[in-house]
Amino acid sequence: MTTTSRSMIRHTIAFLFLTAILILILLNSCQREETRINQKHKPSSYSSDVLDKWMTMQLRLMRNATGIANHAFSRHFAYAGVVAFESLRPGLPGQSLQWSDKWNGLTGLPVINHSKKYYYPANVNAAMAALNKAMFPNATAADKIAIDSLEAALKQEFLDDQPESIITSSSNFGKAVATAIFNWAETDGYKNANNPYTIPTGSGLWKPTAPAFANPATPYWGNNRTIIAGSTNNTQAGSPLPYSTDPASTFYTMVKEVYDASFALTNDQKAMAMFWRDVPGVSSPGHWLSILQQVVKKTRSTLDKTALAYALTGTAINDALIACFDGKYEYSLVRPITYIREVMGHTTWNSFLGTPAHPEYSSAHSSLSLAAARVIEKIFGNVGSFTDHTYDYLGFAPRTYPSIIAIGVEAGRSRFYAGIHYNPSIDAGILQGNKVAENILNAIGNQILK
Repeated sequence: MTTTSRSMIRHTIAFLFLTAILILILLNSCQREETRINQKHKPSSYSSDVLDKWMTMQLRLMRNATGIANHAFSRHFAYAGVVAFESLRPGLPGQSLQWSDKWNGLTGLPVINHSKKYYYPANVNAAMAALNKAMFPNATAADKIAIDSLEAALKQEFLDDQPESIITSSSNFGKAVATAIFNWAETDGYKNANNPYTIPTGSGLWKPTAPAFANPATPYWGNNRTIIAGSTNNTQAGSPLPYSTDPASTFYTMVKEVYDASFALTNDQKAMAMFWRDVPGVSSPGHWLSILQQVVKKTRSTLDKTALAYALTGTAINDALIACFDGKYEYSLVRPITYIREVMGHTTWNSFLGTPAHPEYSSAHSSLSLAAARVIEKIFGNVGSFTDHTYDYLGFAPRTYPSIIAIGVEAGRSRFYAGIHYNPSIDAGILQGNKVAENILNAIGNQILK
């Protein structure tokens, strides 16, 4: 081999080596760019604006709905949150897919096609529109038009930025998620909650209360299927105080505390009771949806975190109320207004607010509020001082709290000043709400909340 041939071979090898290096650099650069683009289009890269708009819409639907018990709006809140979260499933990390399988009995979710591209705000938009149409079939004509208008306006906004094919794929996936979750919701037992019920009679037992003397509300709500399996395990606070009409008894003293407080209410205590009346307004679950919406805005949370908070806060409220109503109708404890009038002899006494048409123990406000507060605090951490503006539109002064947990505690305590609950019932509800939230958080695992 000549010197010239050897030189040509060396140059050829060097050229091929350099070419291979350049190809590897280009491939690596393309992979990094693809990763960057894919990451850019994950749910975590979007603002929660689309969900903020749908929270506002759902609050409107709750406010305008008729013929639905206050606590029953927990279902609308919870299933909407699950729909929002599940519509993001194609873009969520693997650990999210593991725990979201814990939705109790949920089947029929669409299969994820990883070859498709999604614009995740469009997934959420279509899912929320479909779910709310299904969950509020008796909405007013104006509200139905408002749902369609919001969906269309957001879709057009998305089309201005994304190819129609991607928006179509996203919308179809969101609608399929909504169909599966609505079908699941329809089997949770709520349709049987008002089945015929014979009110038990006897000393210390609940009876329809003045002034409306309405029939018992949803006596079988406690039989509903929970959204997270096992969320209500070991959450009953135990039996209420032994009933007694003896003025020296602990029970009598407990009731007298409510009676005495009714004549010494401060302006702030009255304002507290009115602020947590919730009906008329947006319902108690709706009040917490409003609080969640305000927390999301304050923390500027991303779409995925907001959807997670929507799903788990609604779940906590829904499942806490199932536990609460199970206990209410098991113990069927007499309400303050009945005892004060019939045992204490103050026949014209009225509570500051009207007494709901279900038994006393435990406090539903306490149970649902502590469950919601615990979950919100777990997801968002310490948000610091918080001012609740839920009822600005009704002319109520906003109320400020040092923490989210403090909101939950006040919601429960407000029912004592309203003359609706004994303090031990409120304490029992607080304990119950905490336990339900703890069960839910333990069931899903804390890794998703980091």
